[in-house]
Amino acid sequence: MQADPIAHADDLIEAGRAAEAASFLNGLLEAGRGGLLMRLTLARALSAAGDVQAALMVAREAASLHPDVAVVAVALGEAMLAADLLPTAIGEFQRALRRDPDSDAARRGLALAWLEAGEPDKALEAFDDDEIVARAQAMKAAPRSNANYVRHLFDQFSTDYDARMIGQLGYRAPQVLRELFDLTIARDGLIVLDLGCGTGLSGLAFRDVAARLDGIDLSPAMIEKARARGIYDGLIVGDIEKLDGRYDLIVAVDTLVYLGDLAAVFASVAKCLAGNFLFTVESKDGESFELGPKRRWRHSEAYLREAADKAGLEVASLVTCSPRSEAGQPVPGFAVSLAGKVG
Repeated sequence: MQADPIAHADDLIEAGRAAEAASFLNGLLEAGRGGLLMRLTLARALSAAGDVQAALMVAREAASLHPDVAVVAVALGEAMLAADLLPTAIGEFQRALRRDPDSDAARRGLALAWLEAGEPDKALEAFDDDEIVARAQAMKAAPRSNANYVRHLFDQFSTDYDARMIGQLGYRAPQVLRELFDLTIARDGLIVLDLGCGTGLSGLAFRDVAARLDGIDLSPAMIEKARARGIYDGLIVGDIEKLDGRYDLIVAVDTLVYLGDLAAVFASVAKCLAGNFLFTVESKDGESFELGPKRRWRHSEAYLREAADKAGLEVASLVTCSPRSEAGQPVPGFAVSLAGKVG
């Protein structure tokens, strides 16, 4: 046996031979050699080798044997982060800090988890080395809400989304767009794509005019809620800036509020559009767009017209509306219909 098997495994991991390190450590543990530190090193080796589920299993076993040890909670948090289990990873890093408030490993792990969740300010509160600061600043300067933040947010909201939106926020964006559709288009038998479909409230508003209804959303939990409604012909987890297919009608109901710069999504829509693109946004006066205090983007009429024109789309309709309420007050917005330019 190596004089220092853990150091040997660390060297293998550092050299890019993580699978070899995991096999070496597994052999020692199966022979009854090694203890807690070897198990934690094994979890790290498995994670580095890409076997995140095995790493998670080893870390969970260590946590069950040593539930009050901070480094074990850190290791479990790292394994959960690698497995994309963000809420539980954050919880483990926070648990480690309760056990050892001075643990830099726990603070850095927590910061990395908050970055993965799209929460740069919380990441900086946890830890502020050069990598964390650079990533957080880049995230804050981006002209759209971080995709992981949106996914994490709606995964959390998925269980009571409908009740929250309709009961607490007076959500009527689907009805607003359906009214605009009835006034300006009023056709059926359409191939329809629902951008940011959520739990399917938007799909319900257009199912009766759709020969086919597809939905796309960043949140896997939301997609599962939409699937349970049984109204969609196709559902995918994906980014609305990267669309495929051909559609007579594309709708984005209260979705573009998580994007500032709309150039990419308008270009994506334009290449798939054979009819009209209907969407709601929250409005602002003047020019351009801005991030509001609730981390939802607001867009000006001038910006919407300019962005549509650059994407080769024309404004067929643009009306003021209130897609939802906030603190009991109607949120000002626009309901818009874009079409491909003729000629």
